[in-house]
Amino acid sequence: MKEKPLSEKPSFFRSKEGGSIVAIAATATLIVMKIVGSLVTGSIGLRADAIHSIIDLSGAAIGLAGIKIAAKPADKGHAFGHGKAENLAGAIIGVFIFLAACFIAYEAIVRLVSAAQIQMVTAGIYITIGAILINLVVALYVLRIARDTDSAALEATSHDLLADSLSSLGVLVGLGIVAVTDNYIFDVIVALAVSLLIFRTSVITISKSISNLMDRRLPPHEEEMIKKSLENCGDVISFHALRTRKAGSERHIDVHVEVPPEYTVSRAHEICNQLEVQIEDHLPNSHVTIHVEPHGYRV
Repeated sequence: MKEKPLSEKPSFFRSKEGGSIVAIAATATLIVMKIVGSLVTGSIGLRADAIHSIIDLSGAAIGLAGIKIAAKPADKGHAFGHGKAENLAGAIIGVFIFLAACFIAYEAIVRLVSAAQIQMVTAGIYITIGAILINLVVALYVLRIARDTDSAALEATSHDLLADSLSSLGVLVGLGIVAVTDNYIFDVIVALAVSLLIFRTSVITISKSISNLMDRRLPPHEEEMIKKSLENCGDVISFHALRTRKAGSERHIDVHVEVPPEYTVSRAHEICNQLEVQIEDHLPNSHVTIHVEPHGYRV
């Protein structure tokens, strides 16, 4: 796998670690805002939203840990590197999102049974609007970095933050209706609806992370690009046994190619190097292993 030149490495705030730290700082700020809002208003929606943000903070910290572990080079005990640490972190974050959905639903039911009232609704609305804006900006920022760096952990963190935005939006709608109708039941209904949306996000996040932990093959368009590179190489007569998988942001590609039997080992090695460079240029963070066979020979 080719390393990027130093000049091409992203700045701190465009890196995986930078994105994680920004997410952690923003989430900590949101926790303070929402706790204050829940104490002032007594809103079950705001209280549940604050707990959701606490879970987000734990998830972001786990995501950062996964990114740091995944960045470690291969060693004697991990010959293929530590890339799957990101997928594992993503799965754990997905579980945290699921727990947040369960907690919000539980708190909503408790509020429904206790019939507690909401006070200072206007203050709660302003706090919630601020929380939504912060959450959306940070979530989109983290999602962009996740896509640029192909980070499973950061993508899970961004989904967690977006789920938190949905939660806050639900709280805002509930508080708005309560302000107009003076009926607390809408705070509960919206909280339950938001919990269902967050549950859906958790299922998607966990499913994607576990899929990569199980060595799922690369997407069809990426495998098609690999096949075209092999087919367009004039020295390769045919290829077979193409296998691909992904670990975090790293791609592992293994393939057998057949070359004319009269080619020397040196010539075959040169062909392999050219193919590896071509594939890695199109698919960053790729580890390509090519097995050379004389045409007509199969093990």
